[in-house]
Amino acid sequence: MKHAVLGAGGVGGFVGAVLGKAGAEVTVLLRQESFAAHPDSLELTSPLGNATTRVMRATRLDHPVDVLWVTPKATQLESALHAVPDAGLVHVAVPLLNGIDHVALLRTRLRGTEVVPGTIAGELERVAPGRIVHRSQFARFGFAGQGRDLLERPAATLERFGCTVSWVVDEATLLWRKLVMLAPFALTTSAARKTIGEVRDDPGWRERLEGAAAEACAIALADGAGVETATVIEALHAFPAPMRSSMQKDLAAGRPPELDAIAGPIVRGGARHGIDVPYTKGLVAELAKRVA
Repeated sequence: MKHAVLGAGGVGGFVGAVLGKAGAEVTVLLRQESFAAHPDSLELTSPLGNATTRVMRATRLDHPVDVLWVTPKATQLESALHAVPDAGLVHVAVPLLNGIDHVALLRTRLRGTEVVPGTIAGELERVAPGRIVHRSQFARFGFAGQGRDLLERPAATLERFGCTVSWVVDEATLLWRKLVMLAPFALTTSAARKTIGEVRDDPGWRERLEGAAAEACAIALADGAGVETATVIEALHAFPAPMRSSMQKDLAAGRPPELDAIAGPIVRGGARHGIDVPYTKGLVAELAKRVA
C-alpha cells in the first residue's frame, strides 16, 4: 500500500516508521522550510521494538495514495493542508489529531475522500528530524468502525508491531473517549508544570484533575458519547507517574499549545448544553495567561 504522512512529528513519524518497516511505501509531507533538514528515513525507538525505514520526502502530494495519515498539531492543520492540493489523490484520510472539530474541517477540505477518524494514546516525541522516541509502554489506536475494510491491512501491521487497535462504531464515542482523558491530563499537568504522578499526589491538583474529568464526561454524555466518569478517573489514576502531556512539552519548548483543540469542545459544549465547567475554564484561564 502507498501511504502519505502529513505532519512529521511524534505521531506521524511513529506511524510512518512502523508501516515502512513492514514494506509499505511512505511519503512524508513536509513544510518547505523543514524539507532540507529531514532525512530520507524515519528512525523509531520504542519499547515495542525499533524501526528504521526509508521514506520519500515531498512538500506537496503529487501522486495517488491509499491512506493519508493526518497528524500535525491542531494549531498547524490549516496550513499543513496546503500540501494536499488535490483531494482526488487520496483514497482515505485518517486524522490522528487531538480534539474533535478537525473531522468536520477535513471533510470540507478533502471532499470526495473518505475521512475515517482515528485516535492514538501513547507518549511519542520527535527528538530530531526523522527521529522518534516512543516512551510509554503502550500505543493504542482507535478507528471509526466504517473504516474497517479500508484500514484492515495497516491496522494489522500496527498490531503486529505491538500496538493495540480497536474499532468504534460511533464517531462521537471514539473521539470523546480520548478527549475526556486527554483534556484533564493535559490541562492539569501543563498548568501545574508537574508530571501526572505529581498532580495526583497533590490534593489540590488531584481535585482539579478529577473535576475537569467529570466536566469533560458531562459534555461528552450530552453530545451522545458513551463514556463513564468513574472509569475515566480510574484510568487517569493508572497513568504512569512520570508521564507528561504533549501540551506541557509544547509550552516548555515555547511552542503554541493545542489549548482550543483540547479544551474548546468542553467549554463550547458547556455553553451549548447549559452545563457549567468551572474546573476546565479555570485551567484554561491560567494557561492562556502563559501564552498571551
